[in-house]
Amino acid sequence: MGQEAAAAAAVELGVKRGVPTLVAPAAETKGGLYYLSNLDQNIAVIVQTVYCFAAAAGGGGGGGAGDALRESLSRVLVHYYPLAGRLALTDDGKLIVDCTGEGAVFVDAVADAAMADLGDITRPDPAVLGELVYSVPGAKNVLEMPLLAAQVTKFKCGGFVLGLAINHCMFDGVGAMQFVNSWGETARGVPLSVPPALDRAVLRARDPPRVAFPHHEFAQIDDGDGGGSPAQDGAEPPLLHRSFRFTPESIARVKALAAGDGGGVGGVGGRAPTTFEALAGFVWSARTAALGMGRARRSKLLFAVDGRPRFTAPPLPAGYFGNAIVLTSAACAAGELSPARAVRLVRGAAEAVTDAYMRSAVDYFEATRARPSLASTLLITAWSRLPFRAADFGWGPPAAYGPAALPEREVALFLSCAGEGGGVRVLLGLPAAAMAEFERLVDEVIF
Repeated sequence: MGQEAAAAAAVELGVKRGVPTLVAPAAETKGGLYYLSNLDQNIAVIVQTVYCFAAAAGGGGGGGAGDALRESLSRVLVHYYPLAGRLALTDDGKLIVDCTGEGAVFVDAVADAAMADLGDITRPDPAVLGELVYSVPGAKNVLEMPLLAAQVTKFKCGGFVLGLAINHCMFDGVGAMQFVNSWGETARGVPLSVPPALDRAVLRARDPPRVAFPHHEFAQIDDGDGGGSPAQDGAEPPLLHRSFRFTPESIARVKALAAGDGGGVGGVGGRAPTTFEALAGFVWSARTAALGMGRARRSKLLFAVDGRPRFTAPPLPAGYFGNAIVLTSAACAAGELSPARAVRLVRGAAEAVTDAYMRSAVDYFEATRARPSLASTLLITAWSRLPFRAADFGWGPPAAYGPAALPEREVALFLSCAGEGGGVRVLLGLPAAAMAEFERLVDEVIF
């Protein structure tokens, strides 16, 4: 493991960036202030992703790709004009978008390397992949960052990488992929298949707020409760990042493990665990064990549920441009967190998310301004159903894609392995000793 980390750190891409420019909408757009819902307020973090296109896709150079992407970005921003604005704060401290029309940031870059030198991009390595995504130098907070920054890096082999830095407050994974796919459709000269629905007032809090459920996702767990964890007490150690591919066969073994360790989930609700339930439960229990938490210490899981099919009164419009995810949570004493129990808790947390629960969560933030706590917590983000390979700007699907970095230490990311014969890839970071133990636990079910 140490050799892999050292090899990744030794990669020198030699990226040289050009002068950043602003890409404004190609036509006049609406100005003024653009409302962000309470579901947008809690996740104003920059999400960085990379899309790798092979030499043939780039037309033998990548320079033409940069021009085409810049021009089509200008045109698609007419539909997604809030992305050309800047974040501001309201008098009561909420985020809002000032639709200035300044534009997204766009950077052309060249690398003194071939794309093959990137190695395995499914393992997020900010030291390497971070060179392919533009960050504003000296920015102290999100108010000083653009809502969208795009960097096109040309490689010596003729391929190129599109690196995106997008503020999560503008949209969740579903919305982000709708934007990227709309950008691709614009580049290919075809109408938008899913035009954005820009009005976020459908998720405005009720007046007065009506909090009808307990919202444990906001509750803090004391890191010192119930025994030590060397990975979480005191100074935070550096993380090793790994990715683990769970094939359809290994996913079946994880499901069997959940059902077979006593009081399994097969009969709960009359169905076997879903792939997400089984993997989330396994990763949560294995990570908790790998971190060496004391048996009495409570371990918490947070994960996002897509509210689009669950909002019913009223439903969200097709193409909703904004965050429609709601966090739900489960918690358990570390010593009691078997794979089967973890899966049962995951299922219960997911099934609790109804229209009434989600609107209560919106109102809870309105009343308390609370933010989810990540102490003693694993936050799982599932990108496994997002259509990354549909990002076609005229050169076909990307040869590879993934996050340039995980946004928080506590995050684990699920990605689809559609181009690898199926399955799910799990990405996460852990301190070295914990990663070795986590890897051992994973190997028991993968092999």
